Amino acid sequence: MKNFKTLLLIAVFTLGVAGVANAQKLGHIDFEKLVAEMPQTKTLKSSIEKLAKTYQDEIEGMGKKLEAKMQKYTAEQKSQTQVINETRAQEVQQDRARYEQARQGAYQEMQTKQAEELGPIIEKAQKAIEEVAATKGLDYVLDASVGKGLLVKKGEDIYSAVKAKLGF
Repeated sequence: MKNFKTLLLIAVFTLGVAGVANAQKLGHIDFEKLVAEMPQTKTLKSSIEKLAKTYQDEIEGMGKKLEAKMQKYTAEQKSQTQVINETRAQEVQQDRARYEQARQGAYQEMQTKQAEELGPIIEKAQKAIEEVAATKGLDYVLDASVGKGLLVKKGEDIYSAVKAKLGF
């Protein structure tokens, strides 16, 4: 009986220690904030803004030309034949279609460029998070930016460590 109690006590102690050893370490980071503050993201934002300005200038120029053409054609409408007016109306309609196509194309190109260039930035941030988590022995890292809804932040905030790992 004494041996049974001793074995039971050893088993309980061993299970208790194993339970503490298996406790999972948690960390958290505001991923959106990290990516937004990365130098590569700031460079990308600047280049997208420059591209947007270029497109905006082009599209505004097209719009002004279209508006001027419409005003001219409207002013000359009474002095022209119906055939010429119909031809001009088709021409204006085609110009409007090109204008809209240019606007949509510019928007799509900027979206594509942003998506293509943001991918490697996100991968770099994720890799740095994984490396810091491994260094600190963290089992899980939660994204504190998702809904800004971490109600209890008992895990370690690794933002500063990841930022240092990325060198900014």
